[in-house]
Amino acid sequence: MMEFLRSLDWSYLTNIIIRILPALLCVTLHELAHGYTAYRLGDDTAKLEGRLTLNPIKHIDPIGLISMLVFGFGWAKPVPVNMFNMREPKKGMAITALAGPAMNVFIAAVAFLLYGIMLAFLTTSRVYFAVLQLLLTTAYLSCAFAVFNLLPIPPLDGSKIFFSFLPNDKYLTLMRYERYGMIIMLVLVFTGAIDGPLTFFVNKLYYFLYNIAKFAFEIVVNIIY
Repeated sequence: MMEFLRSLDWSYLTNIIIRILPALLCVTLHELAHGYTAYRLGDDTAKLEGRLTLNPIKHIDPIGLISMLVFGFGWAKPVPVNMFNMREPKKGMAITALAGPAMNVFIAAVAFLLYGIMLAFLTTSRVYFAVLQLLLTTAYLSCAFAVFNLLPIPPLDGSKIFFSFLPNDKYLTLMRYERYGMIIMLVLVFTGAIDGPLTFFVNKLYYFLYNIAKFAFEIVVNIIY
């Protein structure tokens, strides 16, 4: 039985896992960061609706997840936030929105650091190379999720950050119409109209974090050896 299992080609299943696990991690921690930040700022809506959880099923938007797996850019099911429960609604909403992309940048940085540590234990096993690929995929998808969500298009996080600089009357008006932004977002994603600019900024962030992690790793290695 063991010989039979070893003879199977697991590459297809491995590639699926390497793609899905990072996507679920990016989505889950991104939305958890939103909910927890809102909670700390005075809004317990996400907590009351069970969204302060590491359960990815609670945070998945099927179309957004598929888009992330196919195009590299996607979105999650938004965490419910009531800005009027916060002590400073506009400022609180902007900080809450920024928490998601910030979490993705943090995930990418950690993935790169773990990648560097693993390189120090170079082996030739399939599992080892699969884990390396998993870490790099996690870093890239995290960067892509951060950049995409910073677009100033409702209901993405970038719109809430950008809108916070507007006068109160214009801010509330735009927030009321944010559901229509979803149509614009879907058109831009599925027509590929923003693939070029997004890929450019994702790569910039990816290699920026990679170089920082590489520099930090080299310092540690020089200290140890």
